[in-house]
Amino acid sequence: MVIALPLGIFQAVKRNSIGDNVATSAAFILYSMPSFFLGLILIQVFALTFPIFNFEASQSDSVWAVMGDWYSMTLPILTLALITVASFSRYMRSSAMDVLAQDYIKVARAKGLPERLVLTRHLVRNASLPMVTLIGLSLPVLLAGNLITEELFNYQGLGLLFYESLEKVDYPVMLAYTLAGAVLVVVGNLIADIALTIADPRIRLA
Repeated sequence: MVIALPLGIFQAVKRNSIGDNVATSAAFILYSMPSFFLGLILIQVFALTFPIFNFEASQSDSVWAVMGDWYSMTLPILTLALITVASFSRYMRSSAMDVLAQDYIKVARAKGLPERLVLTRHLVRNASLPMVTLIGLSLPVLLAGNLITEELFNYQGLGLLFYESLEKVDYPVMLAYTLAGAVLVVVGNLIADIALTIADPRIRLA
């Protein structure tokens, strides 16, 4: 989100520029690319051709060791993050372009308000409102969307655990995983609703 939101705003403000065209092309390529294919490309380039990172994720059981092992965890993180950045930046660009066409943006510019304040006070806050809901609904993906990446980089995560329990017909693990996913859906929606009321006073008044 730290990358996608500023990137989407930059693309909307610099619409049809070289930077927007390059970012849009990269976003379309990444968004349409399956995660396993992107992971294979990253392994081939950055682990085999240029051995900068490890082709296998960290095998440590310690959370702190995994978080600190950038040599092994960079490629799995990039595999998940690049596709997400491409998706969210497209949503943010579309939302920001809609806000830029609103009358209050034109009035703020006509009054002589500096462009930096127009963007920070009026554009960013209003354009981010649809993204709040999208982020809240994306929380369950953190649990269920990593199976292919975990298999590709041999990382013993929750997605791979569910797949193995499915093969072994391990119902307790499958039920626990499903319950955790349902809780995340509810929590994600709750967080999105609370965040929207904080960000948009009109919702509180309603």
